[in-house]
Amino acid sequence: MPMKELRELFQSLGLEDVRTLIQSGNVIFRTASKPSPSTLEAAIADRFQITSPVVLRTASELAEIIRNDPFSDGDRAFLHVGFMVAPVSHAELAALDVDRFAPERIAASGTEVYFNLPWGMGNSKLASYVNRRLGGSMTIRNWNTVTTLAELSVA
Repeated sequence: MPMKELRELFQSLGLEDVRTLIQSGNVIFRTASKPSPSTLEAAIADRFQITSPVVLRTASELAEIIRNDPFSDGDRAFLHVGFMVAPVSHAELAALDVDRFAPERIAASGTEVYFNLPWGMGNSKLASYVNRRLGGSMTIRNWNTVTTLAELSVA
């Protein structure tokens, strides 16, 4: 979907200071009250005929995600964050057979799954495996995008 049209859609819903980051549906906006993901999903489906889950994070939640980085000792070029619609349970994580994907690693915290992918996202088998096993309700962003979204959300 064209980002200009996505910005216009969000503005038409009463959201303010609407901006997009890169061509992947990252939208930053201000609002007095947080909209429901289902409202935004319905508007996107109506306008673009695309069914896609919407994952919302506030500026403070993005800052917390950055603070909780479990791979802070590693190369940031290999770090990605999977944003889940719902929290990941310990049982769901324990059921994953992630050791077979070493040296790729994951760690989870609430609604985020952190990925350390030494060969990059494009070559990762672990990221697609985890997404499938957790129901496909995750959108993954690289660390640079996560930190840029955090910076823009407070600017």
